[in-house]
Amino acid sequence: MTHIVIIGCGIIGAAIAYQLSKIEGLKITVLDKQAPAQGSTGAALGVLMGVISHKVKGRPWKMRRMSVQSYHNLIPELEAKINRPISHNRDGILWLCLPGDDLDRWKRLVDIRQADGLPLEMWDIAQLGDRSPQIETSEVTAAIYSPQDLQINPVELTLALVEAAQQNGVNFHFGVTVAEYNTIALPNNEYRCQQIRTKSLDSAKKAPVLADVNWLVVAAGLGSLPCLQGIKDGKLRSLQLKRKSNLDHKFTIVPVLGQALHLQGRSPLGNLDFRPVITGDDVHIVPVGESEYWVGATVEFPDDVGEVVADSSLLDRVMERAISFCPSLADATVLRKWSGVRPRPEGQPAPAVGYLEGFKNVLLATGHYRNGVLLAPATAEAVEKMIIHTSYAKY
Repeated sequence: MTHIVIIGCGIIGAAIAYQLSKIEGLKITVLDKQAPAQGSTGAALGVLMGVISHKVKGRPWKMRRMSVQSYHNLIPELEAKINRPISHNRDGILWLCLPGDDLDRWKRLVDIRQADGLPLEMWDIAQLGDRSPQIETSEVTAAIYSPQDLQINPVELTLALVEAAQQNGVNFHFGVTVAEYNTIALPNNEYRCQQIRTKSLDSAKKAPVLADVNWLVVAAGLGSLPCLQGIKDGKLRSLQLKRKSNLDHKFTIVPVLGQALHLQGRSPLGNLDFRPVITGDDVHIVPVGESEYWVGATVEFPDDVGEVVADSSLLDRVMERAISFCPSLADATVLRKWSGVRPRPEGQPAPAVGYLEGFKNVLLATGHYRNGVLLAPATAEAVEKMIIHTSYAKY
């Protein structure tokens, strides 16, 4: 039986585990030093900007389109399997155009999407005011509405994927790290990871030794490259990613911090029968309850020494911008503030999905930056294809 080990149980690792769990003949083990849905997944807003994205060709667009379409089937599939609802919003995404925005570019995108059979609409101010009267339109020039894009609670989704994968026989081990990789040399200066020895972060528990690893999938976000240092064992001077084109890409993953707010309004905003995610000037207003909203998020890069520290003034600006779009939010109560770091690749377009250079059976699925939740289904499908379409006999 082919044994696949996945390191990392955020949205990406969980999606890969569930996708592979539907294939007969696979033994799947997931390892994580934390509980599921921590890290960047736990801090995400879950806004899935696919159709409304300006990506129109190549891998970036194909992954977005595939993922958005998958979610419309995946959500009810998971809800039926775990027998409980997953919080999500199917009212679409409403993008506010501001002075200086290229409306002709938006018109071209609308035409491209409609020619491709994907709904995307451009609204004038009158339409916007009629559908979403809570929006202050004094500085808005137009609005783009994407009814097919959606928003989902990332934590609930990840936990649902884990539960569904467990029902399909996947083994999950939390509070566990990799202590040692056992690799063997292959011809052409390549290697194969054949065994992993793990250790428990709880000294009272004994961690399992995982033998006969056919595939290792690293989906640990910011922890992906650090956790692979042991596998290099002097064989590789730098970590690289090998794509199907056989181009080698040296890269690193840097943390980009984001802060967000959970608000309780005095009353629901706008029409109760139409509550899309509102986005403008890179600020998202996400309905998550009858009168509750998530608002975010900041984009904060590391300083000169590589540290990233939350700047409260940037979160204040996000809140001020949200109020400028929806003035009623000025009366809202802040229930919670939170932050998280996103894994942003440098030297490699996001995300980094492919073979670890020099290894025949080690795959990376990481560096999704701000689109981890959006691209989880497409990433899982890509990993499945790389594994299933490769002959195991030569290993």
